[in-house]
Order: sequence, then structure tokens, then C-alpha cells
Amino acid sequence: MKEKEIKGKKIYVFLGDITEMEVDAIVNAANEYLKHGGGVAGAIVRKGGRIIQEESDKIGHCPVGEAVVTTAGSLKAKFVIHAVGPRWGEGDEENKLKRAVRNALKRGEEKGISSIALPAISTGIFGFPKKKGCEIIVEEVKEFLEKEAESINEVYLCDINEETCKFFEKFL
Repeated sequence: MKEKEIKGKKIYVFLGDITEMEVDAIVNAANEYLKHGGGVAGAIVRKGGRIIQEESDKIGHCPVGEAVVTTAGSLKAKFVIHAVGPRWGEGDEENKLKRAVRNALKRGEEKGISSIALPAISTGIFGFPKKKGCEIIVEEVKEFLEKEAESINEVYLCDINEETCKFFEKFL
């Protein structure tokens, strides 16, 4: 596991299942309607339980670039932060991805968490090129830890895809 320290805070790259992470919050790569059927979102609901989808249904909608929080059901984490990244081809994708990452981290700060696991938002079924997406995510995390983080001390860049983790490591 590769790591980097920024102002006493650590970023780790972790190859594995985000639903198994023992952190305060995991980030879900969500869609705007917070319907968690496939990909990371589907895995989170299958493992964490229906309560995650039920709480998401009460929230109802989250615009691209934003993030909302639910409890984590029976997951090891306390919270699931649902970040809506862009679909490749919709326009202004890079800025939307930056906002989604930043807002996910901000929601974690609002909950006072110290550790968070973040997947490669938008690089799966949303089609954002993996290499560029990972670069943006790493840069946003580094900048957030450098300038804004107060409670967050550990960020895990987590994916089950080895190629994605290699990109995370490259940009770390």
C-alpha cells in the first residue's frame, strides 16, 4: 500500500473492496437520483443493507458535483457519502469531478470524521477516462488535505481494479 503524508495527514492507495474498509466514511460513486443498483453503489447497498437506499430515497436527488450523506447500515463505516460525478461527454467533466471529490470530503468534515475511503468516481460506468480521473481525484485530495482538512487525517484511495490503483499511485 503506497502512502503520502501531507501536513501530518496521510493518503493511502488500497487495492480492495471499499465495502470492507474500516474507516469512518466510505464514498459511493452515485448517480443524481441516488438509485444504487450497479457498480460501487450496488455493492454498498447489498453489503450495508436496504437502509442506505431508503435514506437515499428520502433525500431524493443530488446534482452532479455534489455529495450527500446517509448512515452506513451494517457496513464497518459509520457513514456513506454519496458523491455524484459526471458522465463522460456531458460537458465540463473535469470541474464537475473536482467538485464531487471536494464536496465528498467537505461532507466528511461536517460529520467530524477522521478517515475516509474514496473510489475512482466516474471512471467506471460513467466512462470518465481512468488515468485523467485518478489524476484529478489525487490532486483534489492533496489540495483539500493541504488547505482545508481539519478532522480528516486519513484518506484511502480505494478500488478493486489494479489498473486504477496504479494510476492512483502514479499521481500520489
